[in-house]
Parts: sequence; structure tokens; C-alpha cells
Amino acid sequence: METNFFPLTQRRLRTGSQIRELTASVKLSYKSFIQPLFVDEAIDSPRKIDGLNGVEADTIDSLLYRIEQDARNGVNKFLLFPVPARKKESDFDFSFAQKALTRIKQSFGNDVWIAADVCLCSYTTHGHCGILNEDHSRLLNSRSVEVLSHYAATLANAGADCIAPSDMMDGRIGAIRSKLDALGFEEVSIMSYAAKFSSQFYGPFRDACHSSPNTNGLQNRKTYQVSPFNSNDAIASALRDEREGADILMVKPATLYTDIISRLNQQTLKPIAAYHVSGEYAGVEALAEKGLLDREAAHIEVWASLQRSGADIIISYASRHAKDWINNVVI
Repeated sequence: METNFFPLTQRRLRTGSQIRELTASVKLSYKSFIQPLFVDEAIDSPRKIDGLNGVEADTIDSLLYRIEQDARNGVNKFLLFPVPARKKESDFDFSFAQKALTRIKQSFGNDVWIAADVCLCSYTTHGHCGILNEDHSRLLNSRSVEVLSHYAATLANAGADCIAPSDMMDGRIGAIRSKLDALGFEEVSIMSYAAKFSSQFYGPFRDACHSSPNTNGLQNRKTYQVSPFNSNDAIASALRDEREGADILMVKPATLYTDIISRLNQQTLKPIAAYHVSGEYAGVEALAEKGLLDREAAHIEVWASLQRSGADIIISYASRHAKDWINNVVI
């Protein structure tokens, strides 16, 4: 009789898909996903975005059609990025963003939840997220916060359910919360880009929003975004935003910073959103196009890692596929 020196103490829980499903500690739901959307004032038909397979910048009309199609696939939560036609250094015109939100809410009402990005990078000629000084050598925090607070109020007035400040100015969450409350928008939530890192993985997004820094002065965003080498700064920034009134705390990028998600999850009771950013998404898509991995399985594996690390909400460019993919995956 053969002696079993290797008892199946763990492998019994892996013997079939049914028991793997029953015992999985991560159970993904498409209801936890947010789909990013781009709407561009300067185009008259949808525009492909380099590196973002299956994602386009829309006109307002095509955006409404896209939301309708996404809703049929189970997506009813969106993060909207308006891209204006004209760029300036001050006195920005937010009417296009306001118009897009108004049209969305007129068409879909409360059937959709819209978080509106709040930043100036797609509005400024220099591509930075706030107001620069005269020689473009320094970002002016207080002046930037004033403009961002006004922009947030404009978006709330147009029907945004949530304000999502991505600029990383100090104090902007408190200023926006105070502004919204003073104007009677107490029920409009804030999803803060609380730990947003100065990352190399934003390239396709910057193509979508025409928002790359392009000045001889301040040439990158390192003076206001979090350094990848300073995890304590990321946690401190997130907890500061919580104290100032943020309802949801976002970590961006996501897969490179699951340690931050995990640490933050231990220090807050607020929901944590993980943004699987454009470069991370593009990497999966590029490998899939070369036949080096299974596209659906790879995205699901990414999503599982984010939830496993402590994320409650996942922002993914593939959110519109989440319902079908999750329902069909064999784990």
C-alpha cells in the first residue's frame, strides 16, 4: 500500500470551479465598477485614443449613445473627463463641461451616477493642473484652489452626483466641500484623488485630454503629485483629504500601488477607489494583442488583486465589460 506523505490539506479546495467559487475570498461584482468617459469639444465624431483599445473621446451626442450602450451592459457609474476646445492660462470657460453634464442628466436622470473630474490640466495652455506664476516656474496653490472650487460648484450645479478633484492641490478638498455646502449641494459627494502619484503610466490619458505639461518652466508634476518613493506622503495626503471632507479616497495608479491601498485600508473606514490607469490598461491590452495573455482573464486578475488589497471601488477602462467577463470567468 502506497503511503501518502503529501496529504491534500489545501488542494481539496482547488479541485473544481464550483468549490473554487465557494471558497474564494475575493468575489468581484460589476456593481463596484466605474467607467471613465472622455468628451471633447473640438471634435465632430468619436476620436480613437492611442493606447486605449476600445476607448474613444466622444462628442456630446456620441457620449449619450455610449452611456446608453454601457447601461445595457450593466454600467451605471461613470467618471467624466471634459476636454475643452480652447486652452488659456486664466479665466477658463467651463460651459462645455456644464453642457455635457446637463445633457447627460436630461437624458438619463438618476439612472446613472456621474462623477465629474475637477482639474485644470486640459484647460491650461501649459498643461499643468493649476495656475502657474508669471515665469511658469512654480504652481500657485491658493489661486488654483479658488478656481477649482468654482469649477466644482459649476459641475455640481449642472448635475454632477460626485466631484472628483484630481489636481492634488493642498487644501482643495476642504475648500470644495465648504463651497458645495454653502451653495446647498450638501448631498454631492467628493471622490478625492487622495494618493495620486507622479507616474509614467498616464501617457494614453494625456493624449485623450491633451494635458501633457508643455512649458519651459515647470516641466513635470513632481512638485504637487506624490513621489513613488514616499509612501508616507501618500497616506498622509489621503488622511488629510478624509479630514477635509472627502467621501471616497482614490489611489492612482492602482496595480503598482497595492501596498498603498492596503495600508490606507487599515487606517480609514472610508471607501477606497483604485484607478487602473491608462498606461496599466494599455499594457494588458498590448500583451493581449500579441497573444501573450488572455485579455479577459488578465483584466479580471488585475481587478482581483485590487479588491484583495483593500479596494472597494475599481475604476477601469474595461468596466463596460465587467458584467460579462465576471459572469463568464472560470476561476
